[in-house]
Amino acid sequence: MNKNSIICKIATCLLLVGLSFSSLTSCEQGKKDNPTSENSDGFKGKIALDIRDSESDWSAFTPKSAPEGAPNILFVLYDDTGLGAWSPYGGRINMPTMERLAENGLTYTQWHTTALCSPTRSTILTGRNHHLNGMASITETADGFPGSNGRVPDDCAPFAQILRDNGWSTFWIGKNHNVPEQDVAPGGSRSEWPTQIGFDRFYGFLGGETNNWYPDLVMDNHFIEPPATPEEGYHLSKDLADQAITMLRNKNATNPSKPFYMWFNPGANHAPHHSPAEYTAKYKGKFDDGYDAYRNWVVTRMKEKGILPEDTGMADFNPMPEDMANPADFVRPWEELNADEKRLFSRMAEVYAGFSEYTDAQVGRIIDYLEQTGQLENTIVLYAADNGASGEGSPNGSVNENKFFNGYPDSLEENLKYMDVLGGPDTYNHFPTGWAAAFSAPFKMFKRYSQYAGGTNDPLVISWPKGIKAKGEIRHQYHHSTDIVPTLLEACGIEMPQVYNGVKQTPLSGVSMVYSFDSEPNAPTQKEVQYYCMLGTRGIWKDGWKAAAVHSPLSGKSNFDADVWELYHVAEDRSETNNLAKEHPEKLQELIDEWFKQAEINKVLPLDDRSAAEILGTERPSQEKPKDRYIYYPNTAPVPEGVAVNVRGRNYKILANVEITNANAEGVLFAHGSRFGGHSLFIKDKKLYYVYNFLGIKPEQVFASKVTLKPGKYTLGMEFIKDKHGEYGESLGNTKLYINETVVAEGPMKTQPAKFTLSGDGLCIGYDSGDAVSELYESPGEFEGGTIQGVGVTVEGTPYMDLEAEAKRLMMSQ
Repeated sequence: MNKNSIICKIATCLLLVGLSFSSLTSCEQGKKDNPTSENSDGFKGKIALDIRDSESDWSAFTPKSAPEGAPNILFVLYDDTGLGAWSPYGGRINMPTMERLAENGLTYTQWHTTALCSPTRSTILTGRNHHLNGMASITETADGFPGSNGRVPDDCAPFAQILRDNGWSTFWIGKNHNVPEQDVAPGGSRSEWPTQIGFDRFYGFLGGETNNWYPDLVMDNHFIEPPATPEEGYHLSKDLADQAITMLRNKNATNPSKPFYMWFNPGANHAPHHSPAEYTAKYKGKFDDGYDAYRNWVVTRMKEKGILPEDTGMADFNPMPEDMANPADFVRPWEELNADEKRLFSRMAEVYAGFSEYTDAQVGRIIDYLEQTGQLENTIVLYAADNGASGEGSPNGSVNENKFFNGYPDSLEENLKYMDVLGGPDTYNHFPTGWAAAFSAPFKMFKRYSQYAGGTNDPLVISWPKGIKAKGEIRHQYHHSTDIVPTLLEACGIEMPQVYNGVKQTPLSGVSMVYSFDSEPNAPTQKEVQYYCMLGTRGIWKDGWKAAAVHSPLSGKSNFDADVWELYHVAEDRSETNNLAKEHPEKLQELIDEWFKQAEINKVLPLDDRSAAEILGTERPSQEKPKDRYIYYPNTAPVPEGVAVNVRGRNYKILANVEITNANAEGVLFAHGSRFGGHSLFIKDKKLYYVYNFLGIKPEQVFASKVTLKPGKYTLGMEFIKDKHGEYGESLGNTKLYINETVVAEGPMKTQPAKFTLSGDGLCIGYDSGDAVSELYESPGEFEGGTIQGVGVTVEGTPYMDLEAEAKRLMMSQ
């Protein structure tokens, strides 16, 4: 059959359905004969051969606009703050901005979280329970199961993406900690980075914590250095507020009618607790009565303010049974401390309080900007915290938590030397468990304990002048972080799609809280059930009752079938102190059965209470396999420790090929870490130096050549040979410093068993990012007077790694 015959047959068929042959001669001709042509893309205009005969239709190509009068959203989310800390709830930490919002809105007393950072943030990202998001715990503890893989699946579309699709500008400022550790790298996958999951802009840090004086910063999709130094007045909280205001100003300059969603996540109140001296000074002496007395004081205040019922009891400081209690979470009775310990612990609380209030003041600058520009009236402001106060400071606290992470004991005598500078750039501090329990009053335990309110019951204030008539009122309805997305969707007048990007979506886990905006304070909650599970702990709330399994996180106890379950009628017993398991066995069994039902629905199993060391030792797929030899070059961003060469517990060499062209050449060749732990190879005063800074403990371990360096080509380096391990897992051995093949310095040295830092202060070539490793030079210590061709780092043998110490650090990132 020839070509013409085929065309004739097709034309005949088409005529039978009312189409002329001429409509097939060309697409353009066909469009000309049809006054409107709607295709699969929704185009409703007219397409002819000549544009003069065509009609455009922009509706298919114009981004969607938000509903008329749609509100802005500002969500301020702190870290590590229990219900008994802040002034709107009766606490001793002054929060003027939060109080201002509370007076113009609502204060929620029974809003709950998952008890950890990454999982809670995932529920606010998607509106689904944390296991549905693959976030059973923090990203660094990901495992190969549906509920614990560390990556949000496609069937849980991010809320920010939905808002952006519907006409909102979207911004994420501050902490992330929802990116897998191996992806926190310049060359890593960016699939989970903020700008890939619905946020137009990002400015902040990707890890679980960062130094607030020398932070590890990312702008949008690339790593950057801080814009200033502490000496120039820099603090991360201020920088974040500056960036937030700048982004909003820039948006308003071009699209003032477009609503925005901004998620503002400061480093506060996560460790390290870094407070400007003038804010710490505000609290001088205010915590001298100790954490025992503070807890009694604040609970009385909470009752007076209506946050707690008058008959609320008080949980014990150490409520866990002896056979289940974790010694690292023990609270030392205040009266048993000596005078120096009391002074130090009180000062740590003062720093924490100053840190919190200073950050609140920076949030206040954003609120002031919104008010001055007429945007506050129609802005939904949420002010909250993502889990209870942190107990990872151990019973004794620390002025450099890196010691705790490395399993190396703090010395009271040494810590007291830092009293006057606590909270400043010279410290990396965390308060003891006693303050965690006090600031989480009146509940049992604190962060990580998901079965008790001390880990999950957090502050939440909502202000929306245009949308909430009630002012300065309290709401007691039981709610959870999964309820935030449904609430904002309803308030914005949009819906979560059932299918997104071709993927059928998992239904939202929460319920909207909008009904509570103008209801009676004690109106019944519309939430029916909420399960809890974290690091082997578990509980469930349903219809005012709660069942809690007695189990410590990271305990390694296993034997979950033997867990003892407690029963509380939290509608009447807010502090969960009256165990009714024996009185109501049927109700308890009903709730236990419900927990397993929810576990099935939400992909919770298997339960995991393994020790931190075991969790850390889990093999996780990585795009880059560990090697014995690494080559690094200058002019690159810092290499995060999670993907940098691992010298811990190993013999290692650092060799730099350098050409010196100026007799006064100096600066950093290689640096990794900070003043709180790290090592650096550098040139100063024409001499070669290698410094190993062991956990910031003075004096630094310094190796310096007596030979001066003249212009020429060199191989400059060092070698560490491990002999044995010390009492706390540190590697003990001998170090040699080389110029070419000549040993120019030699001596004993010890190295840290665990990481230099949780986040930031990565491996650098030709400079030292952030906080300088050695006091012998100032950051950034850029190399000048020559050329670094490359730096090689070789490691050999099986690395010794104190997994328990490594894991303690990871747990701190929650």
